[in-house]
Amino acid sequence: MPSKHDQIAEELILDVLTGSYRPGERLPSERDLAVRFDANRGAVREAMKKLEQIGLAEISPGGARAKAKSEASLDVIGYLLRQGAFPDQSLVHQILSVIQQFAALAAEEAITKADDDKIEQISVALNRLHAEKLTQEEHNLARLELMQLMMQVSGNLPLQIIARSLFEQFAPNMSALADFFEVDHRGFALCAAQLEEAIKQRDIPKVRSTFLKLAEMNQISIENAYEKATRSTMSEAKNAIGNI
Repeated sequence: MPSKHDQIAEELILDVLTGSYRPGERLPSERDLAVRFDANRGAVREAMKKLEQIGLAEISPGGARAKAKSEASLDVIGYLLRQGAFPDQSLVHQILSVIQQFAALAAEEAITKADDDKIEQISVALNRLHAEKLTQEEHNLARLELMQLMMQVSGNLPLQIIARSLFEQFAPNMSALADFFEVDHRGFALCAAQLEEAIKQRDIPKVRSTFLKLAEMNQISIENAYEKATRSTMSEAKNAIGNI
């Protein structure tokens, strides 16, 4: 069970993200927050520190003020994704686009720096995606392992840290849509085969173009998942009304 200060922080973070407090606006005092949450001021102080750490509050001797979410750290992504029944579709698209670009950059750096043994490891991981019939869960895992391998081989530490932080916040919050996602296995297998060939040839332009195709496929998959989720929600709502 979350601690009291974590519960307070969660609510205050959502208050800032949903616009209850505009950027620059003063946040309630420790005393007022202690009353609101029926908590001691120590718990409130710890909660405010958390807001400061993720960049949503600026604390000074005169009190605390809300900050714009654009000034926040990467840690705010998870909170943004948890709003609503399903994660915000535009935010999901933006995150996937960034992850895709990071994966493409990692692949480019990997084929530039890697020796033949590392290239062969990447080739084996890609071959699995287009040579085997995988279940949806196995396919997702294989894609994740491929991305992690390319990040590792690239040797780009900032890239590894940022991508991991994004993915660790992104993946768990997509569970609400899990039943509505369908991967185009045939299309992905074709791209995987093209990417494998490009990496073996150390062809950077072809690597870039293939990742663009993958990004397009992911976008279509997302749009279809949200469309199915919306239809399902509407159907459940109609059934609930009909049963009244």
